[in-house]
Amino acid sequence: MRNTDAIEQLAREVEQHPDYKVLRRLQPRCSVGVWDGEEEVVQMALVDTETTGMNAERDEIIELGLVVVAVGAQSGLAFEVLESYGGLEEPRGPIPPETTRVHGITDAMVAGQRIDDLRVEALLKNVGLVIAHNASFDRRFLEKRLPVFAGLPWACSVKDVAWYEEGFGSQKLDYILMQCGYFHEAHRAEADCLALLEVLQRPLEKAGGVAMRQLLRASAQKRYRIWAVNSPFEVKDDLKAMGYRWDAVIRCWNRETSEDALEEELLRLKLLAYPKRPVKISVEMLDARVRFSDRPGIREERVI
Repeated sequence: MRNTDAIEQLAREVEQHPDYKVLRRLQPRCSVGVWDGEEEVVQMALVDTETTGMNAERDEIIELGLVVVAVGAQSGLAFEVLESYGGLEEPRGPIPPETTRVHGITDAMVAGQRIDDLRVEALLKNVGLVIAHNASFDRRFLEKRLPVFAGLPWACSVKDVAWYEEGFGSQKLDYILMQCGYFHEAHRAEADCLALLEVLQRPLEKAGGVAMRQLLRASAQKRYRIWAVNSPFEVKDDLKAMGYRWDAVIRCWNRETSEDALEEELLRLKLLAYPKRPVKISVEMLDARVRFSDRPGIREERVI
């Protein structure tokens, strides 16, 4: 028996004990499901970025990871990892020490490096959906650096998968991966993409099917952002408790909701903020081509 076999046998024995949990290093898989020859297959790109900071207007991408996968359009099963790319890029100034402590990328590692724009564009040529774990962050950075990303639909594996409802205590990628029994080199872009693929192929007990299936269904639905125009100051805490967020630029509370829940949410807002008279508020329709970006959706006034 090889040494690795002996260690694996010990790990399996430890797993049988209720007081211990075993984590294995993630070994990226080339496929999960087997194509039946009939299901429609679509290409999807899993992306991740490491940056010099959190502000997309001021900070810069210093690493891009991109994994292109052939996925069943109905099942969400990954049939094949088609391509994988990882690239570093030297920013205009030094990488702040506090961000290096997060991802481990140093000035020396990125010196003279640049992301291959043509390679990225070629990889995205047949991609029908871009997926990121916290797309609101990655999409803004990527559209600024690589405009090709602006023309593609996006989905978010944080927002579009009901991790909490499935019993996960956090939406963080490394936490979800650990709950699935694995660890990986966290906060390196390409490794995070492969880790994301693994968790999206995990079966969900309540929703049924793999997590990718739920994400595909959610991303295909229209979403709406309700803008609580001229809402009274005294209800701000209640709005926050209802999931509304304050937009400091537009100076208005807003909340995103599904198409199915839109009318119910408008009624809740009416009863809380405008109970005495009809008022005009704004409803913004978001689809996968603008969601998670800084570009606006289609807005219309509604009287409630």
